[in-house]
Amino acid sequence: MAKKSKYYVVWEGNTPGIYKSWTDCQLQIKGYPGARYKSFSSQAEAKAAYHGDFNDFVKSGSKKFKQKATIDRAEINWNSIAVDAACSGNPGLMEYRGVVTKDGTEIFRQGPFRQGTNNVGEFLAIVHALAQLKKERKSKLMIYTDSRTAMAWVRKKKANTKLKQTSSNKILFELMTRAEKWLVENAYENPIVKWETKKWGEIPADFGRK
Repeated sequence: MAKKSKYYVVWEGNTPGIYKSWTDCQLQIKGYPGARYKSFSSQAEAKAAYHGDFNDFVKSGSKKFKQKATIDRAEINWNSIAVDAACSGNPGLMEYRGVVTKDGTEIFRQGPFRQGTNNVGEFLAIVHALAQLKKERKSKLMIYTDSRTAMAWVRKKKANTKLKQTSSNKILFELMTRAEKWLVENAYENPIVKWETKKWGEIPADFGRK
């Protein structure tokens, strides 16, 4: 049975418009906090929606889109960086990165690492950001993360992971030990703040693989 075509309307994103594939749509919303978009089953519906008001087309839609309609972009501190991790499997292939919150410009990216977890990646991403900002003498710059677990690990200066060490992920345990050591030996002032995904959409550092 042939797969039904979908049309993706991007009301607010890097380049608003109507797109015929999810991949093309992702390019417009990736790294754009508060992006407004929705899929439609026909081109006619998509055109009508694009020329209409976003809120008119999400009232009866999913919770996800209802939440995006209430986004207050003024709440976001744009003079900041955002970090995130992505993992295919648990454990699985993991990588992490940091970007400029305002425009999604990538600052650093590490991986992929074998046999990792998302929490480990999030933890390493925050410490990587702290170390880099300290080196650059940007002690006041805010760091956004969408992981409460990683934030707790950083506060406790300990990666409390249940991941088992193997020959495949030995490097990750070395990186965690190094990160814990850095936290113990270094003071920092950078605020680490929870990115409110439900209110603002995906974090700008998101890898877009959901």
